[in-house]
Amino acid sequence: MSQAELISPLRFIARLPSNLPRLPRMLLGLYYTGIRNREKALSLGWALERAARLYPQRPAVIDEQRRLGYAEFNAWSNRLAHALKAEGVSHGSVVAVMLENRIEVLAALGALAKLGAIAALVNTTQRGKVLSHSLNLVKARHFVVGEELCEAFEEVRCELEDARHCYWVADGDSLADPAEAPPGWRNLMRLALGQPESNPVETGRVRLKDACFYIYTSGTTGLPKASILSHGKWIKAYGGFGHSGLSLTERDVFYLTLPCYHNNAVTVSWASVLAGGAAIALRRKFSASNFWKDVAHYQATCFGYIGELCRYLLNQTPCPEEQGNSLTCMIGNGLRPSIWTEFKERFGIERVMEFYASSEGNIGFTNVFNFDNTVGFSPATFAMVRYDLENDCPLRDHRGFLEEVATGEPGLLISEISPKWPFDGYTDPAKSEAVILRDVFKKGDAWFNTGDLMRSIGCKHAQFVDRLGDTFRWKGENVSTTEVENALGAFPGVEDAVVYGVEIPGTNGRCGMAALRLANGAQLDREALAAHLDRELPAYAAPLFVRLLEEVETTGTFKYKKTDLKKQAYDPEAVRAPLFARLPGDQGFRPLDGEIYQAIQRGEYRF
Repeated sequence: MSQAELISPLRFIARLPSNLPRLPRMLLGLYYTGIRNREKALSLGWALERAARLYPQRPAVIDEQRRLGYAEFNAWSNRLAHALKAEGVSHGSVVAVMLENRIEVLAALGALAKLGAIAALVNTTQRGKVLSHSLNLVKARHFVVGEELCEAFEEVRCELEDARHCYWVADGDSLADPAEAPPGWRNLMRLALGQPESNPVETGRVRLKDACFYIYTSGTTGLPKASILSHGKWIKAYGGFGHSGLSLTERDVFYLTLPCYHNNAVTVSWASVLAGGAAIALRRKFSASNFWKDVAHYQATCFGYIGELCRYLLNQTPCPEEQGNSLTCMIGNGLRPSIWTEFKERFGIERVMEFYASSEGNIGFTNVFNFDNTVGFSPATFAMVRYDLENDCPLRDHRGFLEEVATGEPGLLISEISPKWPFDGYTDPAKSEAVILRDVFKKGDAWFNTGDLMRSIGCKHAQFVDRLGDTFRWKGENVSTTEVENALGAFPGVEDAVVYGVEIPGTNGRCGMAALRLANGAQLDREALAAHLDRELPAYAAPLFVRLLEEVETTGTFKYKKTDLKKQAYDPEAVRAPLFARLPGDQGFRPLDGEIYQAIQRGEYRF
């Protein structure tokens, strides 16, 4: 790494004058991120009510057909809160929420936050046993489900522990005509008719330490885990991203295409909007071809991204709408250094608010000072420590303590757990303990293990390097290798399945590749395998490459040895075994030869 990439004190000081106009908002943000008293009554519901008080007539939420002001939107959330309270939802109740991106999902989440209830944000692509597992995991007793997802819910309803309280939300303008719900459901919007529009008294009792959302994250266990996102973490985002970072105002419009079950949407994006009374414009699903038309239609000034989304936009043929567009800033994570400058210059983006955070973790970085190719600055106490990749563990010195790496050198990012930077963890205490490192630099201390390799680049700024462990990221989603291995193991003829992530040039993250050992005499039905994966897994989790193995190497603890497999990837020159690829648009896997491999390397296929 060259010195030019490091952020020296002089470079840092030189950047400060351009941020002086934002200084009051930045200081306000530091106040919210620095609150230590977790008993303090601050919450998402409080933030919504504050915005409604300060900006009552300004637009709060917008979609293709509707535009609601803050006072109107807050009143709607209040009616829903009173209706849900009458249905038995109270402080600490777990309510599963399954809706695609539309105004109703934000209204429902606002209502639940006001009551101090916990919204379990169900991934709308989950189906079958993964969906039933997610719903039972958090012991949800109330379910708010959009008409567009009722069929998926009904498929697993009989597997749920208690599914008596199910609320249907019509697809479309649910307020226009609260129709009769299907049998076994109650229309939530009809229940809210006639309810008080006043702010519930419960909102004033919701504290920073209380859980706001359960957000599902894939881990190495195979099935989703539910991480706890407290109101305290949401308020830190409100301060760090909303005030100190973007500093949006009531004149801004935030264009959101990321799904609302993602932390990036409901915490990072929505908190940034509420902090300044900006409007949030929702699109049901991301569309690269319609992106700039929407930006022009809404006159959006900011948008939320993941790295893959940015790559899709760069791959689009230039269109008239992108010229002189209204966007000035963007916030998200995963924007690769290889396209950072090109993206900013082509689309005229002034500020890239790249950040680093996780739903379960206790640390976040934000590119507050608008440097290039960095996840930004963190006020938290963190360190990058030496990591043994071969044995998959942090290195300890002769005293038993961890060792920090030098500035600019990759290391495992860890963050200290303290009253100011608490660790909320997962719903399963054992899984929470598994990611805590103890006796790190002194006896008795505790640090959160992020599982990510980072490098410090000076002035409390960092660059992301890579992820560790058995989870890789593709299409903006974390993919659990164990979950994919289990799905492959259920396919007829497969004796062993080893799954790992491999890189495709010109894409972000790693796509899935599987090494399979077949039963004696079994033949691989490539089209049937593809169909099986389509049924059992979300599209982003299905492997795109397959190789066959005669034997599978394991460690002494029976873990698959993946290092050599990852290195060989899908290169026919390195893989001396049958090798297959599923190219874009293919219904099955085709043999992968040198010609196809070189075409993939040249970027001739758009994965």
